[in-house]
Amino acid sequence: MTGDQRALTDIDLSDADLESRLARTWASPSGVRGILATVDHKIIARRYVVTAFVFLILGGILALAMRLQLSRPEARYIGPDRYNQIFTMHGSNMMFLFAVPIMEAMAVYLVPLMVGTRNIAFPRLNAFSYWIFLFGGILLWLSFALDTAPDVGWFAYVPLAGPQYSPGKRADLWAQMITFTELAALAVAVEIVATVFKQRAPGMSLDRIPVLVWAMLVMSFLIIMAMPAIMFASSTLILDRLVETQFYNPAKGGDALLWQHLFWFFGHPEVYIIFLPAVGMVSTILPTFVGRPLFGYLALVTALIATGILSFGLWVHHMFTVGLPRVGESFFTASSMAIAVPAGVQIFCWIATLWAGKPVFKTPLLFVLGFIVTFVMGGLTGVMVASVPLDTQVHDTYFVVAHFHYVLIGGAVFPLLGAIYYWYPKATGHMMSERLGRWAFWLIFIGFHLTFFPMHILGLAGMPRRVYTYQPELPWAGLNLFISFSSVVLAAGFFIFFVDMVCSWRMGSLAGPNPWSATTLEWATSSPPPAFNFRRIPVVNSLAPLSADQDLLPVAAGLRVDRRELLVTRVVDAAPEARESSARNSLWPFWTAVATAVMLIWSIFSPWAVIWGAIPIVVTLIGWFWPKGDPEDEA
Repeated sequence: MTGDQRALTDIDLSDADLESRLARTWASPSGVRGILATVDHKIIARRYVVTAFVFLILGGILALAMRLQLSRPEARYIGPDRYNQIFTMHGSNMMFLFAVPIMEAMAVYLVPLMVGTRNIAFPRLNAFSYWIFLFGGILLWLSFALDTAPDVGWFAYVPLAGPQYSPGKRADLWAQMITFTELAALAVAVEIVATVFKQRAPGMSLDRIPVLVWAMLVMSFLIIMAMPAIMFASSTLILDRLVETQFYNPAKGGDALLWQHLFWFFGHPEVYIIFLPAVGMVSTILPTFVGRPLFGYLALVTALIATGILSFGLWVHHMFTVGLPRVGESFFTASSMAIAVPAGVQIFCWIATLWAGKPVFKTPLLFVLGFIVTFVMGGLTGVMVASVPLDTQVHDTYFVVAHFHYVLIGGAVFPLLGAIYYWYPKATGHMMSERLGRWAFWLIFIGFHLTFFPMHILGLAGMPRRVYTYQPELPWAGLNLFISFSSVVLAAGFFIFFVDMVCSWRMGSLAGPNPWSATTLEWATSSPPPAFNFRRIPVVNSLAPLSADQDLLPVAAGLRVDRRELLVTRVVDAAPEARESSARNSLWPFWTAVATAVMLIWSIFSPWAVIWGAIPIVVTLIGWFWPKGDPEDEA
């Protein structure tokens, strides 16, 4: 140490005194100020999870409304304009306000704990990201409440979304919602990359990083590389609408297909942004409930990285019917089929892990098994629509709707629900109900397949998607009625899940630090973890630091206790490199988010908002970064 050799460190204190001092140093303030100012990654992650689940419930209600409208031919429960709003809101809500944020929320909560650090990198940026996400979601749902919600589909294709065919502000609201949510996602991605690369516990070399952390790292790189495309697309769309640029107007030298290329360059990696964390969850839950180490660690990590790379070569398979050159279509067909290879590697590794173990069929494992079955089915139809001749026939039919939901719900929501049951005791200190969990699983699993599998048949029978009604002489009425009833079963399963989740918060049985006898670092601290995560930073000497053959988890010492301090380690071998201050609680991220939200919403109505609205943003950023003589305030 230099300069602060006599500073109080964790070497100088007993365990009880150390916990007391760390609790004071890392505590969040009480009251309203604490709510707005906290930078504790666990608190912010819980807010993300709760908010994302609220959006899931709202999106599910919209889905039930659509199924009611389609349950019989020529129904008049919902008019065409409101149906277009509901259809757009459902897709936009599920993709941008639930699927990506919930996976990032899990990363924000779990990654610092799993790599053995006391807080996420750039904690104030983390707080800012949540407020921006919340304001973007409120903007979208407020527009729906005022009957001015976007009505151009969650993909907002031009020229339909352009100024000529969509007057008013509906498409502008959609475009700015994209800016809100992608700004939040990019912020979290940067935090995850920095945390994984520079804040891992000593000894956690690259070959000892948990698979879930690898998955979150790859997800973060995908976000950093893919989401600027959709932010650029939405910004140019709103420029076309507000200041009469001509990016997408072919009559003035623009190109309508440019929108599709930009959107799907983001849109297909987004599927894997959602899917890869789910893969990491499965690879973490499986070993715990089969009683043996994960089979093929290196193969699984390699498959994660390969999937991330290949995901950027698939976007044109959404555009096989727009008249692109056949040579280009052939390339994207090959790429779309090639990505099935790393997915197959992962599935075989999971099967091998199950085969060699002794499974204990608790609720988390049930959701994992449901995921494997469902995702294999969705993957098979994915290979089918990667073929140009077949895709040409089923494009824009309910076959694609079925495939899309099999991949996203089967490939992401099933593992997510298993992960909630698995890590819920760590976050709350209470167990969820095993009985209610089994009811929720079977209702969701059966209801899902009864709802979405018949949509394949509807698609092959010619039913187009994005229609609000159909004629009685068409042979679709029976299946649509069956699907609508089945969706109620699916909704009942989610209802039980949420009841279990809420009731267990107070009434669930006490969990203890490690109720599953798991082997990763997040289980080395109490449930729920204290504000400082770990009393002393753990030292890792294997891939399973909490395995039964290790009597005692070694720890590192030397961090100060009178101010927030983190251990910085090297990228490859995680050898200790430096000590770094971690930012204290601050109101400036909240006020910066408010200023940013005002500017973005104002810009929907006037382009001058970008200039005048930048002034309060600059003021709040100056307050955020103004040197205050304390390293914790300058972080």
